Amino acid sequence: MGSYPPLKSLPAFEASMRLKSFALAADELNVTPGAVGQQIRKLEEWLGVELFARSVRQITPTADGLAYAARIAPALQQIRDASHQLRDRSNHAVRFVMPPSFAAKWFSKRMSRFLIAHPETSLHVGSSSIQMDFDHDPVDLAVRYFNGKDERLETVLLYQGQAAAFCAPAYRNRVGLNTPDDLVRATLLNDILHPWWEKWLGAFSGLSTNEIHGIKRVEIDQTSMAIEAAIHEQGVVLANPLLAEEDLSEGKLIHLFPDQVVKVPSGYYLIWPKNRELRAPVKEFRDWLLSEAGDLGVK
Repeated sequence: MGSYPPLKSLPAFEASMRLKSFALAADELNVTPGAVGQQIRKLEEWLGVELFARSVRQITPTADGLAYAARIAPALQQIRDASHQLRDRSNHAVRFVMPPSFAAKWFSKRMSRFLIAHPETSLHVGSSSIQMDFDHDPVDLAVRYFNGKDERLETVLLYQGQAAAFCAPAYRNRVGLNTPDDLVRATLLNDILHPWWEKWLGAFSGLSTNEIHGIKRVEIDQTSMAIEAAIHEQGVVLANPLLAEEDLSEGKLIHLFPDQVVKVPSGYYLIWPKNRELRAPVKEFRDWLLSEAGDLGVK
């Protein structure tokens, strides 16, 4: 028996322990579940202990498995970090992920400015509402909509969350929306990811709870889709002003009641892992993004 455990088995073990599934580990590692199971068995034979209790379509870490994972996880992370730093030393790529609404309504029209200023940088952009895992996802920087509290991350506020009412000019005129109480005649486009209508109407209208609950609503599960519905005269949307700025400037939307804006606990934060040294291209992109946000007064 060699001095080292079967090293190919360690990624399979780590992924299986983290995901609690051989099948999910196999998807992440681009192998078959059978291959993952075989690697785990090799490791168990070398260690002389059982790392997982198997049942039909389910695995459960044993006490030995949990203890072993806790001991080797820091070492595996060090190997990943050292390898990525060496590989990326001359890498001019920047990998950036953000929420779909932020990508569509704010970032996309500004991206070309960075690429023109930094033609040597290869920018890889993605949009996702799923929380990124910087230890395992190929991401350098991300924008996340949350409260900014995560001890594992460096966080810089780009824009504080707010809820303001927007609709198409023609819709306002047709329905006669002059005060918040007039919304009783409107259709509320409710972004279920950011359900702020009760808070907003409670703060700014004189409507009773029953009247508020009786207003017609359309439930929409994507912020950008809710804004598009408002542009097409389907109703009134509560949205972050950051996401409506381009449509406002083009006259597609109007801010119904500019003085009635609710602040919400979350905001758009630029994030990256603590204690990770950012490569020069990543720092350039980070500084450019913060400058864009600051120039627009959204910081």
